[in-house]
Amino acid sequence: MEQLGIDFFARLEKLYTGLLCDVLDSVLGLRNNVGIMSHEIRPLYPGAVVAGRAVTALAVPVSSAPEIPYKKQMAMIDSLKPGDVPVLTQSGAMIASLWGGLLSAGAKQKGARGALLDGITRDTAEIIRMNFPVFVRGIAPGNSRGRLDIVELNVPIVCGGASVNPGDVIFGDDDGVVVIPQGIALDCLRLAEERREKERQFKKALENGGSLAEMFAEYRAL
Repeated sequence: MEQLGIDFFARLEKLYTGLLCDVLDSVLGLRNNVGIMSHEIRPLYPGAVVAGRAVTALAVPVSSAPEIPYKKQMAMIDSLKPGDVPVLTQSGAMIASLWGGLLSAGAKQKGARGALLDGITRDTAEIIRMNFPVFVRGIAPGNSRGRLDIVELNVPIVCGGASVNPGDVIFGDDDGVVVIPQGIALDCLRLAEERREKERQFKKALENGGSLAEMFAEYRAL
């Protein structure tokens, strides 16, 4: 399989989630909202876009602090490569923040294209100032030490109700987040670019006075 590099993600960033969902749904046949995360996973700031390769982490509630706190958080950040996106789940335990400003700074320095949490972040003003795209379920100031700990890295997880495997493609914008399985990512990008051009022609025809029904019949995009 062809490697998904920076050029791939740069092209992907020019698209939008609705377009990708339409391709996954009606063109590639992945029905029933497969790959669409919960509407509760939101960008920290308007206009944020994340497009990258998933590096997954599974965190669970704990009752005491480990001898070496944040061990796997640090290992995850240190392992990141350009184009990666840390994708973390707190296993439904919204009791503390698993992400923050220092992890964002470390991830950005490694070339990560953003981060995504089915959980909580803090240090939001700092993250926004560094213009680092973070998508998250909630915001709260509490520290994860002794409350949450990452127990597994690079394993299949469920994040925002969607299955995410290491290496899957993550794309998020103001409308939400979609997960594109790694094996079909190149086809999805190509088909989405073709559909975007059809939509551009469709819109131009409407602006020139064309009928919505007639243009839909011609372009099959809506």
